[in-house]
Amino acid sequence: MSASAPSQLKVSPLEDPYATLGVSRAASPDEIRTAYRKLAKLHHPDLNPGNAAAEEKFKTVSAANELLSDPEKRARFDRGELDAAGQERQNGPSYRDHAEGAAGQRYSRAGPQAQSWDGADFSDLFGSMFNQSRRADSGPRQGEDQRYTLTAAFLDAVNGATRRLTLPDGRTLDVKIPPGTTQGQVLRLRGQGGGGIAGGPDGDALIEIDIAPHPFFERRGNDIDLVLPVTVVEATLGASVQVPTPAGPVMMRIPPHSDSGAALRLRGRGVPKRTGAAAGDLHATLRIVLGPADAALEAFLKTWTPAQPFNPRAAMQVQS
Repeated sequence: MSASAPSQLKVSPLEDPYATLGVSRAASPDEIRTAYRKLAKLHHPDLNPGNAAAEEKFKTVSAANELLSDPEKRARFDRGELDAAGQERQNGPSYRDHAEGAAGQRYSRAGPQAQSWDGADFSDLFGSMFNQSRRADSGPRQGEDQRYTLTAAFLDAVNGATRRLTLPDGRTLDVKIPPGTTQGQVLRLRGQGGGGIAGGPDGDALIEIDIAPHPFFERRGNDIDLVLPVTVVEATLGASVQVPTPAGPVMMRIPPHSDSGAALRLRGRGVPKRTGAAAGDLHATLRIVLGPADAALEAFLKTWTPAQPFNPRAAMQVQS
């Protein structure tokens, strides 16, 4: 991140962002992303109210991710052009760093392959300095976009909600999550990123949505899947039972003689209708639950003979 952006993430220049996230320098973008999500959830201020150490750790982790998730910034950090805070190093690589590195070996006087200075060397050096100076004075520029991750509850992503995001620098943003938001979707908050340079406009905040799992709902496109427990009596005789949906409970009729695994559908009770997409359905898969031990039921079953005996495992027999 440029040193002139006022809202940049802060981190001690002495800290190694790779060590902060617990990844190697050869880590892939997915490995960096996974490590960040794990640590961000663990130390998020909303989950650790009043814990200053957790808040500071969250800021450090976010700063490390800010640097390493941007390919260009990561490459510049690896080359030593940026410090761990994402800022330009004040003096850049020293002459000794350059002269003793691979690019400077042609200036060495040691060994039989030694070469002399020539005009092209000076042309490259001063040309680079001139171009950098000209870029620095190029006038107003838009501030950098800044990326953050917001963990949203399952139902917030399905139904829509407004949630507050605490940034590493202490600012807060109210993020409007649209109905039907999907995992990994990025929301753009214009003007909430890095400050503009030389009077240029501010950058944007890019909020990636990470949806937390739900205890019993599972999303499949615009449909919602649900395993619905039912009693033996309800499955055998049929019944009207209350079924949870993302918009609230509704009544559903269970047909008589329903087996475990039977799938029932409630139309329009999945992800709600929104622009460009129809409402999804809720699919309830029945699971028969026996419940607590019942002596009367056990006594009845010991003497009961079905009118039409059958073997439910007949189709599973293996020919020898």
